Amino acid sequence: MLIKTLPLGHMEANCYVVADERTLECAVIDPGDEFNTVMDYLEETKLVPRAIFLTHGHYDHTGAAAALHEETGAPLFIHKADFCETPEACRYAGPADTRFWSDGDVVTVGSLRFRVMETPGHSPGSVTLVCEDCLFTGDTLFAGSCGRTDLPGGDTDALMMSLRRLGDLPGNYEVYPGHMEPTTLDVEKASNPYVRYAKGL
Repeated sequence: MLIKTLPLGHMEANCYVVADERTLECAVIDPGDEFNTVMDYLEETKLVPRAIFLTHGHYDHTGAAAALHEETGAPLFIHKADFCETPEACRYAGPADTRFWSDGDVVTVGSLRFRVMETPGHSPGSVTLVCEDCLFTGDTLFAGSCGRTDLPGGDTDALMMSLRRLGDLPGNYEVYPGHMEPTTLDVEKASNPYVRYAKGL
């Protein structure tokens, strides 16, 4: 599995291109801005996008998704709780053929299997994607921190329950958050004050 991180836009939201190195099929996670940057990388590496995944509906994670969907034909996935048909604060007004997923759903890209975990709190429809030994946590879990809950739809209690759910996962995972550097689940279990508090609830 190949993982490329592209920090995009003025908020430097992490877009991840996750590829099956054998087939060159890939998923693009949270293409928030800079459509040309994403397309240039796909073309340079000859990767074929088979899916576009949105961890939540905030604009800094969704800004280039519709254009990428139109250009590549790759299906676009988001949780229905973060979707709207007309522009609305903190929700994504996506194409009519946007697909909705829910907890436990699995989307396959090449040999890679992405399992959906509902992790609301930062937004009602926030999800974490589990693929092999990696977690793509969007703005739910950061290195040493967690997502904010003061935006429309934010819910601190729900976020704590989501962090507890992540903290209760057995084993260690590489954690790829929506902003800043990657971390590991073991590190966050041991030292992240929000995860430690949530696990004690």
